[in-house]
Amino acid sequence: MKVMGLISGTSHDGIDVAVVDLEAHGDVLHGRVLHSDSVPYDPELRARLVAALPPSPTTFEEMCRLDTLIGQAFAEVAATAAERAGGVDAACSHGQTVFHWVVDDHALGTLQIGQPAWLAERLGRPVVADVRARDLTVGGHGAPLASYLDALLLRGHGGVPAALNLGGISNMTVVTDDRVYAFDIGPANALIDAVVLTEGLNPAGYDEDGRLAAGGSVDLDLLALLLADPYYALPAPKSTGKEHFHLTYVREQVARLDHDVTPTDLLATLTELTVRTVADAVRAAGVTYLALSGGGCHNPLIVSGLRSALPGVDVVTTEDLSVPTDGKEAILFAVIGWCTLHGLPAIVPGGTGAREPRILGSITPGTGPLTLPEPAGPIRSISLDGPAT
Repeated sequence: MKVMGLISGTSHDGIDVAVVDLEAHGDVLHGRVLHSDSVPYDPELRARLVAALPPSPTTFEEMCRLDTLIGQAFAEVAATAAERAGGVDAACSHGQTVFHWVVDDHALGTLQIGQPAWLAERLGRPVVADVRARDLTVGGHGAPLASYLDALLLRGHGGVPAALNLGGISNMTVVTDDRVYAFDIGPANALIDAVVLTEGLNPAGYDEDGRLAAGGSVDLDLLALLLADPYYALPAPKSTGKEHFHLTYVREQVARLDHDVTPTDLLATLTELTVRTVADAVRAAGVTYLALSGGGCHNPLIVSGLRSALPGVDVVTTEDLSVPTDGKEAILFAVIGWCTLHGLPAIVPGGTGAREPRILGSITPGTGPLTLPEPAGPIRSISLDGPAT
């Protein structure tokens, strides 16, 4: 079955898409990545989305408009990807997270927009969407869902392997002989991107190759304030987002200082914050093998900082696992879609904190009759071939 996965992550800079031809052989899921791409949002749409995100106020009217506009943007990307992959049988869309509701360390709700009906109509195929909500109903955080794919990829690897995603928020899955657990560590690119965007330092809205941060110096007083955030001391499972780590949060910490901080020094400090918090989490978990993915993989300051801070850890990228670093989450949602359509849960309870597995998402039918495949047996591992060239 050829399944398309689509997601816009917490960096909210564009849409990642992958088409994967998936087939089960016993308890092994074999996948061939037929197409993988990342398409930036239209600048005007991205600006409207940024303006509506917490802690800024917004309206139901704007949420309705954005739900449609983002759904249409996803449908446009999906149509192009389907053509390049020679068609698809189904799709699974994460959409765009706009709010993740956590109270007293418990996730109570999560909201993703990007109306899937636009996808179903454009593709003419069934679309799985709203995949996080069901996990919350059984005590999970709805995140990190990547823990399911990570467990399939890393199970049986020697030592203590882990997968680290460096998106807007960093999250890590740790796989041991008797346990899989995962959690959001803290901000990776979210705060860096927010400063770059608001200061007008790069029209693209990110610190390309870490060059801006490299021109600054770490402010140790500010770093100490940031590292004192209680979130980092919470035990797993835990989840966070831009509801907590946003530009106003950064400005509040800077205002506590008795001196000014230049934009480049602020970027250097936020980059070091990512390195410190991730390295602390990796050491605490006893990880020996760390596979990186996400946009932060392209920031040499973050990657070199992690390698320096973790001399006893084999730090690689998910390319070693035949998973493109920028396409991993889109591939994840293709796998989740396949599982849902085959009647399989795509949750690792230790990964999200859920009490037990559940089949994820809701299905929007395509333009023809909705015919689901025969249910599949449990899947314990995955074998992926890299993207076609």
